[in-house]
Amino acid sequence: MSERTTARARKAAPAAGRGRGATKKKRDDEVLDAAARVFARRGYADASVQDVADELGILKGSLYHYIKMKEDLLFWLLEAVHAEVEIILEEVSQAEGVSPLERLELYVRRQVLYNLDNLERISIYYHDVDALSEERLATILARRRTHEKFITGLIKEAQADGSADASADPRIVANCLFATIIWTYRWYKPNGRTSRASVADHCARFALRGVVGAPS
Repeated sequence: MSERTTARARKAAPAAGRGRGATKKKRDDEVLDAAARVFARRGYADASVQDVADELGILKGSLYHYIKMKEDLLFWLLEAVHAEVEIILEEVSQAEGVSPLERLELYVRRQVLYNLDNLERISIYYHDVDALSEERLATILARRRTHEKFITGLIKEAQADGSADASADPRIVANCLFATIIWTYRWYKPNGRTSRASVADHCARFALRGVVGAPS
């Protein structure tokens, strides 16, 4: 993800946008980063507010200046992820002069690269999203559905113009595409032999083959 995109995403991070003021933004980011490290290392269920406070080097009581409960940290982390990937969706949707398949390929590449650059937060997202309260979980799932509708729509467009298999169920194909993107966090090694760019290339080619299938 570009530096410009990262900067825009951080401005939209939920912990910094709740009326606390610009002067506290840096500390808000530090709190979220510490929570991400703790949740990734210990697991959200086993981590405590004290663990996050220790990671920050502050008293537990001081952390309650930022939160009311541990779940606040998880919710804000997941909202921050969505703020960043929604920027990717916006930029992909506005790309000019590209076909539906090319737009799909761009989306997969960008999302895979984002996941590889944010392994801790993506791991927390998919391991612990169900730990949210019902209302907060509904908020996150609604934001996720925006991506699902976007990708399903692109697949339908590709089917309509004859560049993709019209006999395939767009929703099933979309789920397979998202699985390709998501599961990279489980096996990618930042210091391994395979570069992040190579992973993104392979995932994009694999996903596109699944969409194209046997076009009429």
